[in-house]
Amino acid sequence: MVTAQQLSKLLEACKTWRCLDQLHPFAIKTGLTHDAPFAAQLIVVYSRFTTPRTTRNLLDEIPERTVRIFNTILKCYYRHGQHKDCLLLFPSLVSSQKPDLYSICTSLKACAALGEFDYGKMIHGLVRKTHGVSGHAFLGSALVEIYSKFGKMDDALCVFDEFPKPDTVLWSTVVTGYLKNGGPNQALEFFARMVRAEGIVLDSIALVSVVSACAQTSELKAGRSVHSYMIRTGLSENGLSLLNALLNLYGKMGSVNYAASLFNKMPQKDFISWGCMISCYAHNGCSKEALYLFDVMLEREIKVNTAVVISALHACEASHDLNMGRRIHKLVVSKKIDLDILVSTALIDMYMSCCSPDEAIQVFDRIPVKDRVSFSAVLSGCVENGRARKAVGILRDMLASGFRPDFCDSVKILKACSELGVFHQTSCVHGLVIRDGLFGNSFVHASLIESYAKCGSLEGSIAIFEQMLDRDTVIWSSMFSAYGLHGKGHEALMLFRQMTKNSSISPNELTFLSILSACSHTGLLEEGVDIFNTMVGKYGIKPNLKHYGILVDLLGRMGELDKAMRFIGQIKETVGADVWGALLNSCRIYGNSEIGKIAAEKVFDLNTCDAGHYILLSNIYAYEENWYEVARVRNLVREKELKRLSGQSFIETRHEICAVTNDRSR
Repeated sequence: MVTAQQLSKLLEACKTWRCLDQLHPFAIKTGLTHDAPFAAQLIVVYSRFTTPRTTRNLLDEIPERTVRIFNTILKCYYRHGQHKDCLLLFPSLVSSQKPDLYSICTSLKACAALGEFDYGKMIHGLVRKTHGVSGHAFLGSALVEIYSKFGKMDDALCVFDEFPKPDTVLWSTVVTGYLKNGGPNQALEFFARMVRAEGIVLDSIALVSVVSACAQTSELKAGRSVHSYMIRTGLSENGLSLLNALLNLYGKMGSVNYAASLFNKMPQKDFISWGCMISCYAHNGCSKEALYLFDVMLEREIKVNTAVVISALHACEASHDLNMGRRIHKLVVSKKIDLDILVSTALIDMYMSCCSPDEAIQVFDRIPVKDRVSFSAVLSGCVENGRARKAVGILRDMLASGFRPDFCDSVKILKACSELGVFHQTSCVHGLVIRDGLFGNSFVHASLIESYAKCGSLEGSIAIFEQMLDRDTVIWSSMFSAYGLHGKGHEALMLFRQMTKNSSISPNELTFLSILSACSHTGLLEEGVDIFNTMVGKYGIKPNLKHYGILVDLLGRMGELDKAMRFIGQIKETVGADVWGALLNSCRIYGNSEIGKIAAEKVFDLNTCDAGHYILLSNIYAYEENWYEVARVRNLVREKELKRLSGQSFIETRHEICAVTNDRSR
């Protein structure tokens, strides 16, 4: 007669389901399924070849069910992700046997996976009655893990405090729990307690947790201390995950030299190491180094994931390297990750930054499921690249997709409305701002004031301004600009005096820029000069080139070209094309070719790509009927392949914005 021991050896030799299917009926026929050790082994082998459900059905055929048998089925359920079945089986185990620590830990993991906090607390209560917690550190770790997963760190600490001498794993679990629940400071404090505890040897798992906490709290000094500890204890030789965590910390803290030194000394590197270093370079102004490292990565055929690609695209964006960006685009298409929403958004940002909005829009159009971030990226990029009309269309698509613009999107779209001069669209955005509760943001208010003014509705700007009780410099400055755009310089000056006398707000560079611009638009020469002197003398604000440019423009508008030249001569900084361009425009108005030629030469020396400056000089020569010089300047424009942007007017119909241009080249 075949014994249980002999059949057990045959079970061990089973490599296929067919073999097991032949042995099982024989075991039933000989009554060996009543033998508890053999039955447990039979279930173990079944779990290798069949579904958890089939293995569970086998349990009903076994009269003597041991804890080992239950544990095998629990393990099978958990391994296949059937966490609910784990918890359904657990009461059967409790009713027939005393669950051991393996049963309890597996069931606790299932509770964590399902979000069954109450069930987990019930198991905790059972453990107190049957086993107690303090004698089993790994059980304590399982309980701490489930409590921390549900954000119950107070309960997790209660479990921890039951252990007179917690081990390294239990300490590390608490540190990780604080990190997952947004408490990096508490994690560091707990780690400090851990270091002072007797008999605790810090391992790489604990140190990875504390380095992550350092990264979240910007604790560079603590991170460097961990690094020093690693070197002293030899953990730096084989702790790759820990070294990667340190690379991430140094990158976030802007310590590029530390990161590069660590990266170069690492005995082993994986794709995460390369990705951390590329990200460190890309986000700390070292775009060339980031792209060089990315090239090396490709040459060595190291795995490239989406995180690495996104970091490389950020480097292209920062360095305006369009050619490299296109290379990376081809790479992501070949790897079939170009439709990943994060990669697509990074591509959009890169193309927009490199002044290639058409390619960015093509990427956006190919995204199968767009999110709010991708809409914001393409909307912002269109505005920054002079595609205001397209930006308005993107906003419509964004709203149709169920996404609402935030305050950044609102500021951008209002800028587009300002450029287009479309009153109806501005009113629509105004309504969205009110409905979505964004009306308290000063930048949104300032954008509304500017947009209404540029759409011809000074009344709308005044209404927004008067609704604001708490006005900062941004709001005041935008109202000064609005008055200036409508030729109401005196009203702007009255408002400026009101601000300086009755408000606690002190004017800054932006404020003076706005009020000087209002004086320039209205031709208030004396008042503008007084404002400029007040800025320097009373408020001690150092003028920048924009302030100088506006004052030169004001002097030029009033025909004071000689004074404008003398004023430019007093500027100690290098004068840019905007200042000389303002003087050149005034020379065109008054037909002063002598000063105009000087201004033009200065502009051309700056290698400006603005064809408008050349056209201004050409018009000055035309005023003098010097046709030879007119032809010479026009030829320069053609030789340099400079293009003059044509002016456009926009007409707002019911649901369309139509452009009217005098560009006959199209």
